[in-house]
Amino acid sequence: MGRYLDVYRKSIEAPEEFWAKAAESIDWVRKWDKVLDDSDPPFYRWFSGGELNTCYNALDRHVARGRADQVALIYDSPVTNTIQKFTYREFTDRVARFAGGLRSLGVKKGDTVIIYMPMIPEAVVAMLACARLGAVHSVVFGGFAPNELALRIDHAEPKVLVTASGAIEGKKLLEYKPLVEKAIELSRHKPERVVVFQRPIVKAALSADRDVDWMALESGSEPADCVPVKATDPLYILYTSGTTGMPKGVVRDNGGHAVALFWSMENIYDVRAGDVYWAASDVGWVVGHSYIVYAPLLRGCTTVLYEGKPIGTPDPGAFWRVISQHGVKVLFTAPTAFRAIKKEDPEGTFCQNYDLTDFKYLFLAGERLDPDTYHWARRILKRPVIDHWWQTETGWPIAANCMGIEQLPVKPGSPTVPVPGYDVRILDPNGKELGPHEEGSVVVKLPLPPGTLPTLYKANERFVEAYMSVFKGYYMTSDGGYKDEDGYAFIMGRIDDVINVAGHRLSTGAMEEIIAKHPDVAECAVLGAEDTLKGQIPLGLIVLKAGVNREAGDIATELVKMVREQIGPIACYKDTAVVKRLPKTRSGKILRGTMRKIADGSEYRAPSTIDDPAILDEITEALKGIGYPKAHA
Repeated sequence: MGRYLDVYRKSIEAPEEFWAKAAESIDWVRKWDKVLDDSDPPFYRWFSGGELNTCYNALDRHVARGRADQVALIYDSPVTNTIQKFTYREFTDRVARFAGGLRSLGVKKGDTVIIYMPMIPEAVVAMLACARLGAVHSVVFGGFAPNELALRIDHAEPKVLVTASGAIEGKKLLEYKPLVEKAIELSRHKPERVVVFQRPIVKAALSADRDVDWMALESGSEPADCVPVKATDPLYILYTSGTTGMPKGVVRDNGGHAVALFWSMENIYDVRAGDVYWAASDVGWVVGHSYIVYAPLLRGCTTVLYEGKPIGTPDPGAFWRVISQHGVKVLFTAPTAFRAIKKEDPEGTFCQNYDLTDFKYLFLAGERLDPDTYHWARRILKRPVIDHWWQTETGWPIAANCMGIEQLPVKPGSPTVPVPGYDVRILDPNGKELGPHEEGSVVVKLPLPPGTLPTLYKANERFVEAYMSVFKGYYMTSDGGYKDEDGYAFIMGRIDDVINVAGHRLSTGAMEEIIAKHPDVAECAVLGAEDTLKGQIPLGLIVLKAGVNREAGDIATELVKMVREQIGPIACYKDTAVVKRLPKTRSGKILRGTMRKIADGSEYRAPSTIDDPAILDEITEALKGIGYPKAHA
């Protein structure tokens, strides 16, 4: 751990010196007056007084420095049978022209623009065009329900809304324009203009007084130059998924964001200019913002924009085809994608059909990486499989095996060690720091490093209340976990996923780890269901691997035995429901809270982020089959 420890200590002991050096990799219009402004904690500001433009750093400077003919973005869409490649010169021109178009509609520095788009190159063009003008973009996941889009319109108050005519969701065509019309009808704030990109798969009707055709706007506009903004000015707002009521808008600044993301590419992911980097996510989520759009382009990489799924477009070999065809060096996706592949192709047969010579690392994040999925991916790929942990709020990894600094031994179940810049601690409810293997709240000592959220949009008090009020001087991650004797972090899930069984606090994550090891189980979730005698009891839901035809009761009995042997009878694990699939958000997070309400017989509302609401009926029937909700609950 020699090199890693040297870099980490420097980042914690001399953060201003550390990040000033990192900031030299970014082109500044004006250098900062102060690296870290700590005059108003917990509202810390990085590179105050500095001026730059994020779009210039992501595009124009690569053209100016001889990378104009390198491919900037590969658009790979198995759902429309399309592959397009854009060089840095071509992409810079498109972004500059669309920025000119937005400018002609009145968009200027400080204005907000909502982007409601599928996974097409125009979504990235729109984001970068906003950054070019100094406007603040807020990307809303394409296909979000109208009421959720309306909430964000009212909160962000965009001057312009940018959308597309539609998308393909699974095998269905989803028209966006009717959703946008309904959202605007519901919203108090009305965008002045709606720009619509017409896709060949579906045409949208445009209203003459408000709507603007994208291609006519782009082709008929003069290119816009980059507008300098303050390092502390907002680049974007990203609303946290699943929000009900007033949305929680995470703000990202320009300066710290550019510095941190550029630094992360080489030091965490071990990629450099010219490498092909693929984050298989969506631009509507933080992974898409950070690692489809900004970080790879800031670093001068080729980024892959994939409009497809890990399975079904057309088969479980989809990811291997993209890696092989485009020479991908690093893939970053969610564990749920690999569980889906594992379920359909348990032996990894499809992987053998492709040449993965250029492929070096698989990075996984977004939820806990269970050891079984880790070992499966490692066996199939024969490459380093790197679990890492971060949040929408931080914008880049908190804990990781930093492959560009020093490759550390892997401990399955751990995202390895804190990333330089993050002073991660484990605290008990009274704020006392805990020792190795003692589980508590995972927090980060302030100040947070550059690139993390400086506040919430229009909600400074809520920012303090949500993240800074539980333990003074610390950012509350709301995750529970522990560190081991080597400083490795183990993130056991959201704090509310710790259940209380007859006075004993037990981690559902630890039970999931055990259940996932069963040879017939492809995927699982453990919840705490209400019980009048014990308070809560663990309830398991499992998805079986393809081809498993055994009796559900026999598998359930074996799981009870496994949990009893590895945690003890204290766990009181007895009930398992076999389901065809688990309900998830579109970003792949399992909806444990919703399933918990179904198990308890409580009222629930299908979250706007769910990938398929019909699945909740299947869960309800499966739980009824094993006696849930219980009559006494």
